[in-house]
Amino acid sequence: MTFRSSHFVDARALRLLAVILAAMMLLASGCRKDVQFDDDRSAADLYADAKASLDNKSWDQAIRSYKHLQTRYPFGRYTEQSMLDLSYAYFKAHEAQNALSTLNRFIRTYPTHPNVDYAFYLKGLVNYEENLGFLERLMPKRVRDRDQTKLRDAFVDFSELLRRFPDSRYVPDARQRMVYLRNNLAAYEIGVANFYMGYKAYIAAANRARFALETYPNTPENEEALVMLHQAYTQLSLTELADSTMQVLTLNYPNNYYVLGEKKKRDWLDWLWPFD
Repeated sequence: MTFRSSHFVDARALRLLAVILAAMMLLASGCRKDVQFDDDRSAADLYADAKASLDNKSWDQAIRSYKHLQTRYPFGRYTEQSMLDLSYAYFKAHEAQNALSTLNRFIRTYPTHPNVDYAFYLKGLVNYEENLGFLERLMPKRVRDRDQTKLRDAFVDFSELLRRFPDSRYVPDARQRMVYLRNNLAAYEIGVANFYMGYKAYIAAANRARFALETYPNTPENEEALVMLHQAYTQLSLTELADSTMQVLTLNYPNNYYVLGEKKKRDWLDWLWPFD
């Protein structure tokens, strides 16, 4: 009986000792890990190392290095610039949400920073690229068939850059991208309007066509928007609106297929074989 009790106590003691040893090993491992990253280098040296990784396109290493810099030195000019560089590294590493959150935090924290215009430009670039996959680069027209939320966000970001920093060196590129975005956003609206027309939802179709004209003027889709608007007004028996729309269409696009009495736009096969 005494032997069993002693054996039971020894087993409990051994288990307790094993738990203590395991905890000490984990603590020691954690301490070694902390020591590995706890160096005495200056902010300038840490930034130089991170920038070297960025220049070498080692995006993951750059991300780790910039985050380490910000942990060691939460304030200072190197930390401020590191937020922009970190955002770019996130962008190139295809971590769009991390890039956007870092840029938004930078804009909120340093609204008067000399490079805040770059933050707005990079935000637009992140949203712009996020909606353009490999197939879209090969077939750009496919972009207009996808959800346009990110492209709208990019358009707003670039617009804000142009409004707040008209003399920024990033404005010319942003303006060119806005032309592409405006054309695709307008084409998307016309595609939706055409969908509504197919289901005889003429009010919805007219609203979409009018929205495209008002929101994205001077695009190649304006011509088709007027055609669709006239068709919708005609189906709704809104004669005056239909007539005025046709006048605008005829004045601006006298050679339009619809103005010339054709039922639909001719595609390239029609031009190769124009016989009925």
